[in-house]
Amino acid sequence: MTTMSSVGVTSASSVTLPVASVREVRSYASRLTLHYPVELAGALALHALAAACGLLAPRLLGDLVEQSGRGVDHAARTGLLICLSVALQAGLLQFAVFASARLGEKVLAELREEFVDRVLALPLATVERAGAGDLVSRTTRDVDALSQAVRQAVPNTLISAGTIVLTLGAVVLLGPLLALPCLVAVPVLWSATRWYLRRARAGYLAANASYAQLTEGLTETVEGARTVEALRIAHRRDERARQDIARSYAAERHTLWLRTVFLPISDTAYVLPVVATLVIGGLYYLHGMASLAAVTAAVLYVQQTIEPVDAMIAQLDTLQVGGASLARLLGVAEATGSQEDPTDRQSGPGLLRAVGVGYEYRAGQPALCGVDLEVRPGERLAIVGASGAGKSTLGRLLAGIHPPHSGEVLVDGTVLAELPLDERRRQVALVTQEHHVFHGTLRDNLALGRAAADEQRMVAALRAVEAWEWAGEVGLDARLGAGGVELSPAQSQQLALARLVLADPRVLILDEATSLVDPRAARRLERSLAAVLAGRTVIAIAHRLHTARDADRVAVMEAGRIVELGSHDELLALGGVYAGLWAVGAAAEEG
Repeated sequence: MTTMSSVGVTSASSVTLPVASVREVRSYASRLTLHYPVELAGALALHALAAACGLLAPRLLGDLVEQSGRGVDHAARTGLLICLSVALQAGLLQFAVFASARLGEKVLAELREEFVDRVLALPLATVERAGAGDLVSRTTRDVDALSQAVRQAVPNTLISAGTIVLTLGAVVLLGPLLALPCLVAVPVLWSATRWYLRRARAGYLAANASYAQLTEGLTETVEGARTVEALRIAHRRDERARQDIARSYAAERHTLWLRTVFLPISDTAYVLPVVATLVIGGLYYLHGMASLAAVTAAVLYVQQTIEPVDAMIAQLDTLQVGGASLARLLGVAEATGSQEDPTDRQSGPGLLRAVGVGYEYRAGQPALCGVDLEVRPGERLAIVGASGAGKSTLGRLLAGIHPPHSGEVLVDGTVLAELPLDERRRQVALVTQEHHVFHGTLRDNLALGRAAADEQRMVAALRAVEAWEWAGEVGLDARLGAGGVELSPAQSQQLALARLVLADPRVLILDEATSLVDPRAARRLERSLAAVLAGRTVIAIAHRLHTARDADRVAVMEAGRIVELGSHDELLALGGVYAGLWAVGAAAEEG
């Protein structure tokens, strides 16, 4: 896998990615909705017209009831008008739903694209600390919840709200006194909704976080299945899963309790206006304060509001879930750091320096201690040492994946962490023994290194990493991965290196990048890479010492410090740590 350098995050204590505030969620939702003013206005207009058509039938029925005592001469005409209004309402409603769905899909598509951009802009150190569970749950569960809210809850809520406003307006036009019974439910609904909303956001955020923790634990168990089996720690992983499930169950149960309190109160409350309008309206009629037609129409109007009020209450829960999910999706942006435009920045020669660099994975246990190192432009430097000496840690700091806890890493005199993200990724690339083949064609996988690369450059990159022999057989348009061509680990590593050749970074850090290739083939591959990357600064973190012999200089590490620095011949003549490592390696090869 080729990993471009990125900004680190100074705090190592965060477990999950940030969550956006309520104000940020509301601001973003408003901005995204108003981004399509014509579509929004059209959808609302259609819904308003459909609701207005729905107001005609109750008024006509009220008139029919009042006229029934004087005969039913106009009953047929009234019935025809009612049928026409219902048919017109159905037609308008169909167009309105289609317009709302189309607008919802546009909004959702834009949100998904922005979220993908934010995820891809995340510093690798942030991704590693957050863990797979948090990101997976945000990209799956939260996106699905938000999709449901955008597709259903938001348009249904707007439709219901518009219908309620128009219907109550019609009641007021019938007679202001007839509108008073409708207010009976307001205190109950207001109190219950306020109680629910004050608790729902925190409850759903906690439920989503618990699901992320559960996903993280299961992912670790699946990916480390062989280790779990080898160390016989299945019972520990099982206990971890049980605890995560218990936490998720408790969080889900809390939100369920909120709904079981809120919904029954609401269901009761929105029936009250119907009863109140019927009773009080009857009294108005008996005292000559309202006509029979007006009372009948008012009761039917209030009855007509039950469905949209019920829909609003039902969708309120979906909106809360969607709001919590949107807060988690927007929170990703808070971890991406600055996204300055690097186009005006002039590239220097590529001088990379570490000044007094220190780093700790755990407090009080330094992995690096006061490392000073200068890598000259175009130089090939090998970093060697025993396992645990700090080689890979130093490589990750030089790539900007983690910021040092003390000291600083500079490129051309500028602190690496202060460079815009795109510039950092263009300046320094880290290639490890980890790699990933994406589903798609070989051409698609290569284009990740440079999207504008033509076929000739892709072939040249594959030849440079000794991969054209097998790549030429399958072809650039062959599909890779499940259902296609399955690459071996060595071939996948060659593909990652070919992407790197196309990306053409100024500083390249190789951390056991050829470890999965046969030793003899690896040496040829490294020499081919050296020829292709001539003029580029190359830092090779090496366990195979022949890599160090081919380097301009060798840095030898012990216990997080550089203890020797010089050419291969100079260090052999010194007779120190490097000479000892070389002697052991030579003896192993002879054996």
